[in-house]
Amino acid sequence: MDLFYRTLKDEDYYDYLILWWEQWGWTPPQKDFLPSGPFQGIIVFDQETPVCAAYVYTTNSAVAWIDWVISNPNYRKKPHRKQAIKMVIEVCEQVLKTTGGIKYVYALIKNTSLIETYKSCGYIQGDKYQTEMIKPI
Repeated sequence: MDLFYRTLKDEDYYDYLILWWEQWGWTPPQKDFLPSGPFQGIIVFDQETPVCAAYVYTTNSAVAWIDWVISNPNYRKKPHRKQAIKMVIEVCEQVLKTTGGIKYVYALIKNTSLIETYKSCGYIQGDKYQTEMIKPI
């Protein structure tokens, strides 16, 4: 397994992410709804194949939000897929730890498999109207 990651680039939205959201039956968020700047989030690759990505919102509080976690629906290698999704979450956390001032990471999730992945990363479940995943870092 040759998983590696890099920071999301603007072109990833057009090259990969829109298609993935549509293939999963979701309406892609508008580009200007997503974070921008030097650290928008992370994308994970298995060699040349893009596997998954996540965006990161920072706030004027001690909270950051990992959101829009999306995966390539055509990538089905097991257990690589699950490891890549866990990697995208953990790398986002590591970057946030270095930015200073961030003490908590928040996620609002309803996908059961993704909830389990967040739990395996040490998140605790909040309210159940959707599922909030919160982790002090």
